[in-house]
Amino acid sequence: MTAPALEAPAPTRLWTPRRVLVTRSAAERPHGQRVLARLEAAGVSDVELLPGDRLPNLRGSGGGTDDRAAFMAAKDTMALVVPPPSKRKLQPIPPSADFRLDLAEGCPAHCQYCYLAGSLSGPPITRVWADLDEVLEGLDPYVGQGRITTGTPERGDEGTTFEASCYTDPLAIEHLTGGLSRMVEHFGTHAWPGPVQLRATTKFDDVAGLLGLPHGGRTRLRFSLNAASVGRRFEGATSRVDARIAALGAVARAGYPVGLTIAPIMPVEGWREEYGALLDAVAAVLPAGTDLTVECITHRFTPGSKETLLDWYPRTKLEMDESRRTTKRGKFGSVKHVYPKETMAELRTWFEAALADRLPQARFLYWT
Repeated sequence: MTAPALEAPAPTRLWTPRRVLVTRSAAERPHGQRVLARLEAAGVSDVELLPGDRLPNLRGSGGGTDDRAAFMAAKDTMALVVPPPSKRKLQPIPPSADFRLDLAEGCPAHCQYCYLAGSLSGPPITRVWADLDEVLEGLDPYVGQGRITTGTPERGDEGTTFEASCYTDPLAIEHLTGGLSRMVEHFGTHAWPGPVQLRATTKFDDVAGLLGLPHGGRTRLRFSLNAASVGRRFEGATSRVDARIAALGAVARAGYPVGLTIAPIMPVEGWREEYGALLDAVAAVLPAGTDLTVECITHRFTPGSKETLLDWYPRTKLEMDESRRTTKRGKFGSVKHVYPKETMAELRTWFEAALADRLPQARFLYWT
């Protein structure tokens, strides 16, 4: 008897870059060739095959960030490249996962609080790594070596965890790269030397291509969700919140472990009602027995990210007033502006109670 076909809602937003740059070495890699085929199938017309491995100066002639037009040109550009060898050495990424596993850097979305602002240097183009096959083949030595989830009482059952969405949204570019599918299949079918989990989070909803993959329960797909007003005002060029919730339900029905990344939490007017409605909507789409985790991340910013975001989105209404925040300093002198202690306590108390009430099956991973 044939199993019923898994259904997914039609995607509400697919990014089409206006310009794609491809280095010579990237075009020679198997994954690079797969990406080129997908770009052709998606009807991307401006694909430039470069004679060497250096990208042109993207800061000039419409590629930089000196004005709005230059910024938009960079956000509409994708580069297919082979990263430097240093990128092959995976780094820890607390509190999410043992190791960061990048398939790209940069994101086509226009979130006005973007966490990549100030973190990635250069014009905000999306750089896709063409050496994905080699990266996946080199993961076995990392198994059992993590310190974030591996061996911990709280999350040791997850095995060695690899985070695929630290510097990009992998689902935002999946229709152009197929990179997330390649990762899911590898994690689901590879003979690992120990338990592992791939983790990815997204603000997009194009999940149809993931539903039938042999994921083996080793990929946790998380959806970054927020209060309705926050999504409308600050999450430009992403899928609607309700569409992301529908996609969450689809991948849960396909047997994936799933997660909510509620971020960035903001105490906007009526925040209790809005976040309560969000949790109720999530509860309504999840089948019984869903393996669900929750991560809660409050809004914060650094001096560098504020400067970059105001350059990118000069008319933003996003609250970034240092006088209304508490300053946290890292061990190397980094500065981060977070909500005051009283506000953080109020938010956390409410979310912990609301999650226990509305999503009692969920496992709460962390608050930050």
